[in-house]
Amino acid sequence: MASSETREKGSEDLAGLEAGLDALETPATTPERPPVGRILVSKVLPPVVAIVLVLAIWQGAYWADVKRDDALPSPLDVGDEFAEMWRQGTLFEYIWTSVSRGVLGFVIAVAVGTPLGLIVARVKVVRAAIGPVLTGLQSLPSIAWVPAAIIWFGLTNSTIYAVVLLGAVPSIANGIVSGVDQIPPLYLRAGRMLGASGLTSVRHVLLPAALPGYLAGLKQGWAFSWRSLMAAELIVQSPSLGTGLGQLMDGYRAMQNMSGVLATIILILVVGVAIDLLFFSPLERRVLRGRGLLARTT
Repeated sequence: MASSETREKGSEDLAGLEAGLDALETPATTPERPPVGRILVSKVLPPVVAIVLVLAIWQGAYWADVKRDDALPSPLDVGDEFAEMWRQGTLFEYIWTSVSRGVLGFVIAVAVGTPLGLIVARVKVVRAAIGPVLTGLQSLPSIAWVPAAIIWFGLTNSTIYAVVLLGAVPSIANGIVSGVDQIPPLYLRAGRMLGASGLTSVRHVLLPAALPGYLAGLKQGWAFSWRSLMAAELIVQSPSLGTGLGQLMDGYRAMQNMSGVLATIILILVVGVAIDLLFFSPLERRVLRGRGLLARTT
């Protein structure tokens, strides 16, 4: 009699446990999407207000004659430069020249920096040998590589890509090293017990577990790629290379056209922010949401 009651009680406990697990696995109902007005107020209005404030301060400094008009043009003068580039049909040509170089250089940097970072993270001798070098290279200003790259490759696209790689690879490699260092040892042991080794372990254990740190390294790597590209384009100039944003800015500098210089600086800033908003931020939100680290709201 007692044994039957025990079995019944155990069955009830097991049923309760299964119900609890089912409840945990059942996806929560999708929260109601907030009104468009609330989205505009919380996400669109703040940057718009910040831009308006900057323009107001800029215009105020222009009216106050903080600098001569040729050294500090008004926002309208800079807007005229944008309008002129638009009329000439060269605006998107300048942007595309730099963006295509930056993206290609970044892709090559990822292809080089990812395996390098994995090797440094997993092989102690390699980490001891080149780990500090990667950290030092990451802190070295990219423009310092330009004279050496010109001597090595001349005034060619190879010089520009060399500077981009030397600026971006250390950041990407250090990002994946940081991500691998933060993997709980339990994951690695579980992978070994399940037979994951070599490239299988890298693909199914290391990279997925290190993804947040790796993604942070990729974001930083893109920032270094873009900055390195601008540094290279400012110095490496040749008719055969075309005109990117860096070359355009140096051309305006040679003509003492401050409106053009500021217009180009704004373009460089806008492109950098756009790449982050359109690619890296959505990817980061997706990764964090998939790991339960970000609420499934708007």
